[in-house]
Amino acid sequence: MAPSECALNGVNLPVPGPQDCVIRTLWSGISRGTERLVFEGRVPPSEHERMRAPFQEGDFPFPVKYGYCAVGEVEAGPAEMLGETVFCLHPHQDRFIAAPDRLLIVPKNVPARRAVLAANMETALNAHWDAASGPGDRITVVGGGVLGLLVAWIAARLPGAEVTLVDIDPRRAGIAAALGFGFALPNEAPGDADLVFHASASAPGLATAIAAAGFEARIVELSWYGEGAVPAPLGGAFHSKRLQLISSQVGQVAPSRRPRWSYGRRAAAAMALLADDRLDALISEEIPFTEAASRLPDILSKDWTGLTGVLRY
Repeated sequence: MAPSECALNGVNLPVPGPQDCVIRTLWSGISRGTERLVFEGRVPPSEHERMRAPFQEGDFPFPVKYGYCAVGEVEAGPAEMLGETVFCLHPHQDRFIAAPDRLLIVPKNVPARRAVLAANMETALNAHWDAASGPGDRITVVGGGVLGLLVAWIAARLPGAEVTLVDIDPRRAGIAAALGFGFALPNEAPGDADLVFHASASAPGLATAIAAAGFEARIVELSWYGEGAVPAPLGGAFHSKRLQLISSQVGQVAPSRRPRWSYGRRAAAAMALLADDRLDALISEEIPFTEAASRLPDILSKDWTGLTGVLRY
């Protein structure tokens, strides 16, 4: 395998243990930001171990079986799990085996198709914990991909919060309105924000985020850029405004919650947040799993303008 190539391969499932579950996959989500870096071979050697997906096979750069947004039905396993719809951090695969403690039961009020957004919702939730966002805050989110939209959606649920999504694509305005928050193009972005989230994975987006921040505001960097250096405009008013630039990453529970929250509790909270029919708008394309090899390159290209692509099994 080489950069920007993908293929469907048959594998033999291992013999399940007495407590293992056999899951028939219904849907899997394509986490475009991370999977594009993997697809292009841009995971830095220093991050090869930290970036391994829980059920990944192979090693970076290639070949690897990757992905972490699978939803399926338990068709064999412990009696209490049979027939349950579950979410698992598993690569794209039509059947797989996992222990019950690696599975998250999808609530009845969350459709299986929408449940593929659970990993992104968990990242958005953790970002708000890192940011210490609160009621009444003026919040700007730069980058209208799925993660940015989910961060803005959570922010808009804070009482009295003024939330603006900033993106270069004016078509995001309609989605922002449907989800309950404002929209602006970069040259119209409001200034003096109490809190800014950056999720565009671009240097111009980071510059917009810094410019949008008010005095002593916090900028939460959610983008992961992979290999290469990213210019950041730390001149100008960055120091005189006493800005904070912090990172947020879902691999660890935010320090403010870590003493009390397990990964499982955080994942369940994120899944419960998906019980909103408006979030179906974040899934913009369905692909039959049998066509994944031919169609994934388009979704993972820099020119794709959709939101979440899902594989239908």
